[in-house]
Order: sequence, then structure tokens, then C-alpha cells
Amino acid sequence: MSTPETHRFQAEVNQVLHLVIHSLYSNKEVFLRELISNASDALDKLRFTALTSPELLKDDPALHIRITVDAEKNTLSIEDSGIGMTKEEMTDHLGTVARSGSRALMEQLKAKQAEAPTLIGQFGVGFYSAFLVADKVEVVSRSASGGSAHKWTSEGKDTFLVEEADRGPRGTCVTLFLRDDQKEFVAPYRVRELVQRYSDYVEHPIQMRKPQKDGVTADVIPEWETLNRAVALWQRPKADVTDAEHAEFYKHLSHDFEEPLARTHFRVEGSQEFVALLYIPKRAPFDLDVQHRGVRLFVKRVFVMDDCSELVPEWLRFLRGVVDSNDLPLNVSREVLQDTAIVRAIRKQLTKKTLDLLDELAKDRPADYLAFWRAFGAVLKSGIHLDAEQKPRLAPLLRYESTHADGLFSLPEYVARMKEGQPAIYYAFGDKKETLAESPYLEVLRQRGYEVLFMTDPADEWIADGLKEFDGKPLMSVMRAELKLDGKDDVVKTEAPEALKPLFDKIRTLLQDRVTEVRVSSRLTESPVCLVVPEGSHHAYVERVLKGYGRALPKQKRIFEINPTHPLIDKMRALVGADDAMLESYVELLYDQALLQEGSPLAEPQKFARRLTELLNRSTT
Repeated sequence: MSTPETHRFQAEVNQVLHLVIHSLYSNKEVFLRELISNASDALDKLRFTALTSPELLKDDPALHIRITVDAEKNTLSIEDSGIGMTKEEMTDHLGTVARSGSRALMEQLKAKQAEAPTLIGQFGVGFYSAFLVADKVEVVSRSASGGSAHKWTSEGKDTFLVEEADRGPRGTCVTLFLRDDQKEFVAPYRVRELVQRYSDYVEHPIQMRKPQKDGVTADVIPEWETLNRAVALWQRPKADVTDAEHAEFYKHLSHDFEEPLARTHFRVEGSQEFVALLYIPKRAPFDLDVQHRGVRLFVKRVFVMDDCSELVPEWLRFLRGVVDSNDLPLNVSREVLQDTAIVRAIRKQLTKKTLDLLDELAKDRPADYLAFWRAFGAVLKSGIHLDAEQKPRLAPLLRYESTHADGLFSLPEYVARMKEGQPAIYYAFGDKKETLAESPYLEVLRQRGYEVLFMTDPADEWIADGLKEFDGKPLMSVMRAELKLDGKDDVVKTEAPEALKPLFDKIRTLLQDRVTEVRVSSRLTESPVCLVVPEGSHHAYVERVLKGYGRALPKQKRIFEINPTHPLIDKMRALVGADDAMLESYVELLYDQALLQEGSPLAEPQKFARRLTELLNRSTT
């Protein structure tokens, strides 16, 4: 037997564990569901692996979960005959909470403690719920692939111990040394009640040792009582599954602590036969940007794989659920899965049914749809860029703030409010609504009573470019050079009035290295100048975001537009030839002002401040 090894939790993990134990759970009994779910996953993984490595089941083909309670020792054990863990897997999986970025998880958990009961399922830390009722947890596991068994022990504090252990069969046994105030969980009736409430639908038998009769020693072969019905819920008739059963199955499947926002349960028969049960969560998990999917694939009720990217497009990765096919071969591999016509047909149906569900949600439960949009809208709308075929279905599901009123609005709502003769759907692009609402780019549209959508997600530039039009109306940025207001290029008036031509020539000379063109525009009614985006260039907000990610972008020049009716422009005209130094200061200040209004940083903010101070001094003397 080798010497036990002591390992220290990561600093952030220790803090997360403290929050899990002391702050985030309000219902302690859910620990049993979490541990049973982990055991069920281990059995599913073994069954799939055994399709190509049948020797893994040679010694013991039985797949089961067994619960043992010991009132004298005040312990509860959950044992499975699943895939098991090697020493390295045990150290990695049980010593690291939320492996994809524990520091980020820590920050979010601290910020959201007020939402405690709803959080844990979003962060993948269900195993550690064992410490809600136990002051010590032991995990003994032997991998189905062979090798020695090992034991992991922790008291939920700074360290955990890993050492060799005696265990003959494959699989894992989790033993909870319950606290004195948690003795209810060694009562067989209580365990039976919790299994039937939370895990009745788990496909594998969940068994508990029958109570020993008086005078019978524990040395006899134990009898086991099966506690769950072990019926695949998705295979039952849709009308026979209650809302409560759906809620518990979803929680088992997703490790979420809230009920789903919406669901669809359907069967497809014909050239392909499969059944699917899909759920939409209420909240986005912290790792939503990690491109994994939450739909599990079964073939004739045999688990094949989770995280099934071939069945679910990237832009629907928020879905949770199961798909059970009668047509795919049981020995399916990922490579075969990617290339089958059956999979493409299933993917098409899943996409259609999900969009049908979202259409129904938006129509019948608009408040719930807005909650969905706030959680998953950024993911859903990426489908317009990634899947051109789905643009007609996705466009009505988009939601944006606008100049119309507070709230989020759809494109059909915008079109229904359009003014007679309005040639386009207008939008402004920036980091937040409040800034855009005061933007000079909206002046002439506000004057005409045209509504403007506010797009505040960096991806919206690509979404708008990909969508191009809706209901026959083009989408048009009010910040781009090619803006049209009456079906023609009436904003672009490149010819300056004769009296302003000397001023325009002077401005072109001063800004020749920074702008592509200086021209008159009727875009502005109150502001003196603005910078507009030429065709083929990014909006300033997108440029700023891309540079923040380290993307090297070529220098982007703008078009400098001037409002010829503004009093300041008339005053500048009088400075040409009379006070060129002052004129230059005005031009530089207006250029910097235009940069700030479009959301670009100033190249030399000190010069901007100095010029502004000089002009203020002159105006007060």
C-alpha cells in the first residue's frame, strides 16, 4: 500500500466550497439527487464504452446504483457499478470545482448569493452538496479499465487525501459521514421517499438494502429493494407525464435547481423514428459561452453520448434534453454520426421544433420570452450569421430596445409602426441605449418621427449585415455613410454651398490623413459635425471590442460630415484667412468631439483638453 497523498484545493475552490456548504443551498435533501445523478452518468458512460470494449462488462454485466444506510455509524453510501475513476481522474475531478474557470465562478457566486437556491445547477458543483449533510466524505473508486482502487477523503476544508484502497469491483462508492443533526437520512423510509420524489425516472435500478430482521446477522447475502420505476420518461405518452415529473427530470438532467422555462416533447415516425424531449432553462449557466450542448443521445434507450454537437446547432446550445433514436446503430461513433443522413434529419427536426416552441412562447407568454431573450438572446441570434437557412424563422424572434418606448421590441412590431413612405428599418450601434439615445446620428430621424432600434451587442453588426432586410424593408445603420431617408441618397450632399467652399477646402487639408472625405449632410439638424462609417468598415464600437481582444485592425478612416446651417460653421467660415490658427483649433476640437460621439478614443486627449481650455478662456475675455 502506497503512502497517502495530501492535496490542497485551489484557493478559489476552497472559497467556492465554503459558499456551497454555508450559503447557497436552502434545501439540503437535494444532495441525494445530485449523487444519484452522478452515479447514473457513470453507468451511462460505461455502457457506451462497452459497446466497443465489451470486456469491461465481462466480470459483472449488471448496472445498478445501491444505497446503504448505517444508523450506528451514521453513514449513508451511494455505490454504482459504472465506469469508475483512476487516481488521476479522482484527483482532477474531485479536487477542482467547476473546472472551466473557478475564479470567474467565485466572483459570480459572491455577486449572486441572494439568488442562492437557483445557482448551483448552473455551475456544475453538485457533488459538493454532500457536505451539506456530512462533515466528512469518502469516495472509493476503481476504473473499469483496470488498475488499483483509490480513496479520496475530505472534510470540506483546505485539503483532501488520496490513497490506495481495497475495492474489488469496478465503480464508485461515495460514503457520507453524516453530521449529528442530519440523522434523518439514515432512515430507510426517508431515503425511499427522496429517491421516489427526485430520481424515480432514472433508467438504472436504484436499490437499497432491505432492513435486517431480528436475529439475522449482516454476514448473510443482503437482499435489495428497488426504489425507482426506472422507466425512460421521454418514452412515456406525452399526456401521461405530469408537470412535476417534467420538473424533476429536467433537474436530474441539467443539475439545475429551477424548473425549466418551456419544453417540447414530440415523436417523429416515418423514414426516421425518434422521440425527443427538449427543455429551455430559465437562466443562463456561467459557462454558456463554452460551446457545449446539453442534449443527450440515446439509441433504443441505450445512452450513446452527451454534449451532442452533431444534433444541436451551436446557436441552440442552451437546450437541455434527450433524443432517443430507433434508427442509428448502437455502435455509432462520432465520425459516423457526423455523416449520416439520419442525423441531419434529426437535427433539422430538433431545430424546427425548438423554433416552434420559441414562437409559441413569444406569442402566448411574452414576459417569459423576454426572460429567455435576456438569458439566451445573444446565442440565438448568432444563428442568423451561422445558419442562413434559418434567417426567416429567427428574424421575428429578435428583440431590441428602441426610441419608441422603454422595453424590447420585435421587428414585426417595428414594421407595424413604420411611418408612411419610410424606406428602411433604422438602427444605431453602440455600447448602451443611454448613449445612443443622445447621439447626433438620430437628429433628422427623430425630426421625421422615424423609430430607431438600438443595437448594443458587438455581434449585432454581423447580425444586421447577415439579415440585410426584413419584410421587404432593408436594415440600415444611421451611422453609415449610405443612409437613405426617402428612398434616395438624400443625406449625402457632397457639394458645399459656394460660401462654404473655402472652409471645406481648409478642413480637407487639416484632416486629410484622418478622413476619406469632407462633405455636407442633412443627417444633422442640431449638431455641427459627425463622423460616418464608409462602406466596408466596422462601427467604432466593434473596432474597440476587437482591439480589446488583441485583433490587429487596419487604420479605419471615416467620412467627416458637416451641418451647413449650424451657427458655429458660419463663425468658422469667417475665420478662413483671418485667423487660421483659431480655425485649426475649432476643426481639431470638432473632429475630436465627433470621435467621442461615435464611441472612438481620442489619439491625443491632452491636446483636446488644452484646446478646449484655450477656447474657453477666449470666450470669457
